[in-house]
Amino acid sequence: MSFEHILFENAAGIARLTLNRPERLNSFNTAMHAEVAQALASLAGSGARVLVLTGAGRGFCAGQDLGDRAVAPGAAPPDLAQSIEKYYKPLVLALRRLPLPVIAAVNGVAAGAGANIALACDLVIAARSASFVQAFAKLGLIPDSGGTWFLPRLVGPARAIGLSFLGEKLPAEQAAAWGLIWRCVDDTELAPTVNALARGFAAAPTLGLARTKQAIYEGLGRTLEQQLDVERDLQGELGRSADYAEGVAAFAAKRTPQFTGR
Repeated sequence: MSFEHILFENAAGIARLTLNRPERLNSFNTAMHAEVAQALASLAGSGARVLVLTGAGRGFCAGQDLGDRAVAPGAAPPDLAQSIEKYYKPLVLALRRLPLPVIAAVNGVAAGAGANIALACDLVIAARSASFVQAFAKLGLIPDSGGTWFLPRLVGPARAIGLSFLGEKLPAEQAAAWGLIWRCVDDTELAPTVNALARGFAAAPTLGLARTKQAIYEGLGRTLEQQLDVERDLQGELGRSADYAEGVAAFAAKRTPQFTGR
């Protein structure tokens, strides 16, 4: 596939999607939304066992390109609800529902929807120079792209309110200390750290990781008793998988397992 606003490759079980509008800090316009959606849809049955999402240049993603929403004087403003329903909601849900690990490699500022798209990924690894900004209040808006859902669950209501009301930059190191992201690493270590994780996931028991992801995310809305039932059912399914059989055999033989992701 050939794209104008993203870079996309899928090889050796590792899919890499790079937002590629560096001159606009990789902010989204309608064309980039369409390309990202096409790339994500192509992962089904492609052999990919992990997805790495990052940004080109000095930023991860600055959210919505406001220039893409410019209107002539006196014209009606754009329908933001329609934009969320058509573009951002499907994108966040697609990342959450992918049956494989999704790593966000945050290489610079992640602002507005860009911050929350990163939080929609399973593991967020950020360079020490990176930052996260809930910039919506400065425009008279609320955090979207799942921000009002992710933030209180990750850092608690008090910090969620502070980040949302003030719109201040949260340095990557502080984000990691608060539990907003998985890890903060030195800038020079971002690519090696993410590449090592991606290679590990490409050789991991993908079905088991997919069901773990599903159980944890969906479990946020269940009771303990309901979740125990879900664990029982998923464990029963995984106990019949080729990867479980391989894992047991490798353990017994004291060798490295060769997982196929099935």
